[in-house]
Amino acid sequence: MNKNTLIGFVLMALVMFGFMAYENHNRAIQAEEIRIQDSIAAIEAQKEAVKTQEKMAKMAEEAADTLNPLFEARTGKQGTTVIENELIRVTLTNKGGQMQKVELKDSIYKSREGGNVVLFNSGDQSMNIMLDGKTVNIATEELFFTPTDVNADGVTMHLPVANGSLDIIYSLKPNSYILDMDVKVSNLDGFFPSKTNSMMIEWTEQMKQQEKGYDFETRYSTVTYRDVDGDTHELSVTGGDEYEDDFEEKVKWIAYKTQFFSQILIADSPLSVGVMSSEKSEKGSGYLKTYQTSFSADFDTKGVKPTSFHLYLGPNKFSTLKANEKLINSSDDLDLQSLVYMGWPVIKWINRFIFLYAFDFLTSLGLNMGIVLLLLTIIVKFLVFPLMKKSYLSSANMRVLRPKMDEINAKYTKPEDAMMKQQEMMKLYSEYGVSPVGGCLPMLIQMPLWIALFNFIPNYIEMRGESFLWADDLSTYDDIIHWNFNIWGIGDHLSLFCILWCLSSVISSIATQRQQQYAMTPEQQQQMSMMKWMTYLMPVIFFFSFNSYSAGLNWYYFISTLISVLMMWALRKTTDDAKLLAKLEKRHAERKANAGEKKTTSSLMGRLQAMQEKQLEILRQQQEAQKNQRK
Repeated sequence: MNKNTLIGFVLMALVMFGFMAYENHNRAIQAEEIRIQDSIAAIEAQKEAVKTQEKMAKMAEEAADTLNPLFEARTGKQGTTVIENELIRVTLTNKGGQMQKVELKDSIYKSREGGNVVLFNSGDQSMNIMLDGKTVNIATEELFFTPTDVNADGVTMHLPVANGSLDIIYSLKPNSYILDMDVKVSNLDGFFPSKTNSMMIEWTEQMKQQEKGYDFETRYSTVTYRDVDGDTHELSVTGGDEYEDDFEEKVKWIAYKTQFFSQILIADSPLSVGVMSSEKSEKGSGYLKTYQTSFSADFDTKGVKPTSFHLYLGPNKFSTLKANEKLINSSDDLDLQSLVYMGWPVIKWINRFIFLYAFDFLTSLGLNMGIVLLLLTIIVKFLVFPLMKKSYLSSANMRVLRPKMDEINAKYTKPEDAMMKQQEMMKLYSEYGVSPVGGCLPMLIQMPLWIALFNFIPNYIEMRGESFLWADDLSTYDDIIHWNFNIWGIGDHLSLFCILWCLSSVISSIATQRQQQYAMTPEQQQQMSMMKWMTYLMPVIFFFSFNSYSAGLNWYYFISTLISVLMMWALRKTTDDAKLLAKLEKRHAERKANAGEKKTTSSLMGRLQAMQEKQLEILRQQQEAQKNQRK
């Protein structure tokens, strides 16, 4: 075989093997394409099978829904019905058969924009009534009711169920803020399980910001409730979000409260609360907090007795709450007026039986609220003036005795003579009938009045919308300067009444310190140096705390402090130190003449002197014992 023949065979072999490899590759590609097509066909067939199953399931569900007694009530066109009386206008929606909007018609209460106050509007509030049936459950917020028996101040929200119905009957009491709400069923004997004797209600609401000051209004907004034992409680109003779970409390009423307005749900029979919560809303959102409560109420499935509620939808005004409570005809003392917070028990009675009547009397004269606060301040200062004068004279007595106190200080200069010096000082006080603490006690007696007005003024709704001088609303801060960002500790404004009060407090502190320093020994002045700086620091603390408080409260504190400074100045000008010292010397002579009589320890100074003498005797015994040990 020659060379050319061999090359020919090799080329033919290469062509043959290449063709065979090419054919095998094509067959593999065709097989993969067939496999992919088969997979796609299988998937499409599976999808078609799923669609067929879903269609059949939907047809079965629709067939089942047509047998559901609530099928027709699940769809409908949303509409509203308005009922009203002389004071409020309530808009009800057929979606859920519930309230959609509540507007106060009384011209006394205006919104920040100038219109009527709207407690809540569409989407802000929901009250979902839930009932367990044998085959289907009722949740009213998902269903469309039909308004029937519509009149100016009442309507029945009617819901057909099986062969019977569920009705929510609303009616407004004349010239009141009370909306009655009755829930009852008719001809549904077989619809409910035999053990069903209650219904669940979920009440949720976003509380609208009604006032200019978000921080201040939030401070007085909370969920409040009254238990069956007659005690009123509230969720915490501080610390941002508040939450209580597994509440398990029996209550008479639940109130969704803001600073000046409330919505109170009052039940004829006690409610069993399971969950109660309050979540703070973001500043600038137009809302203060979101409240939510879940509770159960007694329910008659036979329809013989309705489940009755009474809703108070109005202002937190003491007299109004008290008058509307009488319209409910409850055998219990509901004490709705407790929503107007007036402080702890002792402070509460001062506000209820003194300041409330005083404010109501002065406002009934048609005076501007700023003038009312001024007159009330003058009256309070007049009543406490004897205590203030006694406090001043006590300090003045210490001042005129200062030379004699200096003599005792010069006599006892050694540290070990401190007890003897203190004993001599107490003896001096006793002989002249003065007390180093006599100036403090009368001032402490005034503190309950100060605290009482601190609680009363921010909750007195008559302040709302009342203008005075540069303040357009005494119930909130008077921002003479305002900016669009927040400064820590100050906020976004400056309150002029707060600044004036703080400045008057500084002046008062300086005057008080000057008065006291003349009545103190150098050692006492040194001991009180820290207290001295604290009195100067307090007005600064007050500024950061009260800059967002109501202008009415800051106005009261300013004028009260200013009057106190003027009274202190007048007392200083009318006090003759020489005559005061002569009076003390006369008292000293009388006591010295009666020195042989038995001493009494009934007074505070007497008890203090007796304690000092006892301590001094113990010190002497210890010193004698130490001397004997050295010997």
